[in-house]
Amino acid sequence: MKKRISTLVMGMIALVICTGNLNAQDITLGVKGGANFSSFGGDIKKTDYVFKYQVGATLDIGFTENFYIITGLDLQTKGTKSKPKGASSVKFNPMYLQVPIHAAYKFDIAPKTRFVAEAGPYLAYGIAGKMKSDGEKVDIFHDDRFKRFDLGLGAGVGIELDKFVVKGGYDFGLLDISDVKGVKTRNHNAYLTVGYHF
Repeated sequence: MKKRISTLVMGMIALVICTGNLNAQDITLGVKGGANFSSFGGDIKKTDYVFKYQVGATLDIGFTENFYIITGLDLQTKGTKSKPKGASSVKFNPMYLQVPIHAAYKFDIAPKTRFVAEAGPYLAYGIAGKMKSDGEKVDIFHDDRFKRFDLGLGAGVGIELDKFVVKGGYDFGLLDISDVKGVKTRNHNAYLTVGYHF
């Protein structure tokens, strides 16, 4: 199963890159990093948003002056903190490799300054993380607690200032990531990133 999911993710990246090489007018590599404001939606009670982080490599493929596909590979930390009434608090800290595939529209608003609006799906695969309660730490993806594979939709806006990029957005998980029967859970994640295009 792990091999199939990894192959699927790498295949989608390769498809985007190959399509860009055939038809693109502009291909730009970059790096980014920033803050996540993450929580779970669903049946886990009394969840709070918590600050996490992300870092990644970006690939902007321009097909026209304004239309782009924005993709790449991110290391994303997500999760939440839950404290149901009368129970101990539980912290969830999953870590994912995530591939966004966003359609984007860019347009000039000043010299060397462009506004970016983007939206599209993402694929993610859980690689590590802990669930902590009362000093106990357990692997979040073991013992049938959480599924590793996640799929969702994301949207964001940003400003490109010459080679620097500032973006904010939101990712909404579509899949139930809980592996516990009768408990449905989805990733919710707002983010703010700063990037650099080479």
